[in-house]
Amino acid sequence: MTIFYEKGAGEGVLTLSEEESRHCSQVLRHKSGDEILIFDGIGGKYHAILNEVSKKTCTFDIVRSEIEPEKDFYTHLVIAPTKNSDRMEWMIEKLGEIGLDELTFIRTQRSERKNLRLDRLEKKAISAMKQSGSPFKLKINEMVDLVFFVKQADYDHKLIAHVDQSHPYLISQIDKAKKICILVGPEGDFTNQELSLSLERGFKPISLGKNTLRTETAGLIACCLVNSVNNF
Repeated sequence: MTIFYEKGAGEGVLTLSEEESRHCSQVLRHKSGDEILIFDGIGGKYHAILNEVSKKTCTFDIVRSEIEPEKDFYTHLVIAPTKNSDRMEWMIEKLGEIGLDELTFIRTQRSERKNLRLDRLEKKAISAMKQSGSPFKLKINEMVDLVFFVKQADYDHKLIAHVDQSHPYLISQIDKAKKICILVGPEGDFTNQELSLSLERGFKPISLGKNTLRTETAGLIACCLVNSVNNF
């Protein structure tokens, strides 16, 4: 069954967005009376029947709904964006598919990119949600300065990935069913000043293995390891 995204489906909205309506009518060629599945991005699944179908507007009636329970752990990845936008979009697709809860991009002293187009990244997150079959959409936040983020971060586990094999491996530093935040730096890594500031604010340095990873690879590996600890 085709999956569509409408964040207001659980709040009485019975019309797909213009973009989803165009995809429904023009690309997938759905007709009035077809059954579709709608995700609201926060756990809601809505089985619906299409009514009016046009290029700009597709209305529907919900015939059955269900709410999927949230995971018993929460992962927030805080990462410097890559210079290459394709690599960043690939990362978001994969993070969305494996069930990352929240993503924040940070500006660091060695960041290769200072600004983002969140609208395009949001589309990748929606696509990943549909691909995975999970009704939870990756939450993507506005870019913030690293200094600002570490000063207000409040999590059960606060970790910073740093290229130093003497640091303990990530898995040894986390428990199941916890709220976890992981910082990942740019290709040139965090500066000593940034690392010191993070440690002062309660972040623990961790390793992601003996190999030096690209930024997007490090982010994906970190989240996969958290999932593994939680058997997810």
